[in-house]
Amino acid sequence: MDMENKEQEQETEKPEENEYEDVCFVCHRPESSAGKMIHLTKDISICPECMQRTMDMMSSGNVDYKKLDFSRMPNISMINLADLQNLIPRRQKVKKKAPQKQEGPEKALDIRSIPAPHKIKERLDEYVIGQEQAKKVISVAVYNHYKRVAAGSEADGIEIEKSNMLMIGPTGSGKTYLVKTLARLLDVPLAIADATSLTEAGYIGDDIESVLSKLLAAADNDVEKAERGIVFIDEIDKIAKKKNTNQRDVSGESVQQGMLKLLEGAQIEVPVGANSKNAMVPLETINTRNILFICGGAFPDLENIIKERLNKRSSIGFRADLKDKYDEEKNLLRQVTVEDIRKFGMIPEFIGRLPVIFTLDALTEDMMVSVLKEPKNAILKQYQKLLMLDEVRLDFTEEALHAIARRAMEKDTGARALRAIIEEFMLDIMYEVPKDDNIGQVLITEDYIEHRGGPLITMRGVPALEMQG
Repeated sequence: MDMENKEQEQETEKPEENEYEDVCFVCHRPESSAGKMIHLTKDISICPECMQRTMDMMSSGNVDYKKLDFSRMPNISMINLADLQNLIPRRQKVKKKAPQKQEGPEKALDIRSIPAPHKIKERLDEYVIGQEQAKKVISVAVYNHYKRVAAGSEADGIEIEKSNMLMIGPTGSGKTYLVKTLARLLDVPLAIADATSLTEAGYIGDDIESVLSKLLAAADNDVEKAERGIVFIDEIDKIAKKKNTNQRDVSGESVQQGMLKLLEGAQIEVPVGANSKNAMVPLETINTRNILFICGGAFPDLENIIKERLNKRSSIGFRADLKDKYDEEKNLLRQVTVEDIRKFGMIPEFIGRLPVIFTLDALTEDMMVSVLKEPKNAILKQYQKLLMLDEVRLDFTEEALHAIARRAMEKDTGARALRAIIEEFMLDIMYEVPKDDNIGQVLITEDYIEHRGGPLITMRGVPALEMQG
């Protein structure tokens, strides 16, 4: 019986061991790119190239080992290979690539499984309020991108170019939320990276390749799955060229130049589970040709550049417009051009690799009210569910919702302000309601939001009372 159990344990271990490939302890390359490994111990393996380099160095004759007296060197002892096992990054393993039986990407992605643009937009409408033009553009761009991935390079020689996107919109308008919803709908790996942490190679900060490391981690270290994923680079406006040219721009123009090949499509060596290539982790090669890059940013002061261009165009002659004509324009970003983005500090080569440029509108008061109550996971629905667990019904009057929206508009941080405001007003209610089991309904009124009274409390079987605010 013991022998049978041992055989069963070995059988269960084999698939797990075979799922991942060995990595060279010296150069960190996996077996698929470095060749058959030489195993020094169970966990330590070296590729033939590194082993040959080591042997060549030892046999070069530059070091006379006979003259070295190790007995007089107390800090030097023979290397114990068992001690090196503690240095091996065991968590960063690289999955073996599946053997390709058929040429062509039909096995990888089926065109019929890709939802049509109107279907993508319908799903986005359930979660994102407004931004009709942005949702239409992103739906068509994503649909065309995955058609391109599925089609591959056909025999007719027509190769479809990649349609990376640049998303411009004020803070809190839903840029990140839009991409998160999109990735959940398409069921593809999504990596959200922040451009503010990226620096030129060799400086403190994240290497540019760390963007792909996050995508590889989201795909569970499966390279083939990662090569069909989406990368959203937020705060892209923070890597604009610096105006002061006297100091070295290690996190601006140099990062843009480093990202050119990444956006266009190239074989990039990526550290698995680390932000730097210098870390003791395996390196995996990823082809970015079929990875969709979406860059987003608020681009502060871009409105001033647009105003300057529009005023120059219309401020000469008898029919000239006033200089303050565009000061009250809420959605001035809609009139953005490539030239405006270049003036902001993005280099032409970078903009050229982001052919689809679209903007998101600033939220109005009515849109704020819709954000509060309409999406599937709206903030109000979340609080209503929380109180429903206490068997208490929570309602808001329409005037109260508009009062909350007005307060959020004053903060000028978009939809992010809504949650903070509701948290403030709901604190006392969430604290007091569980005290009394007789409370059946809470109605939030405009007077409570404006600090002129309290919410209306309805006891079970008793007319409504006003709770002291």
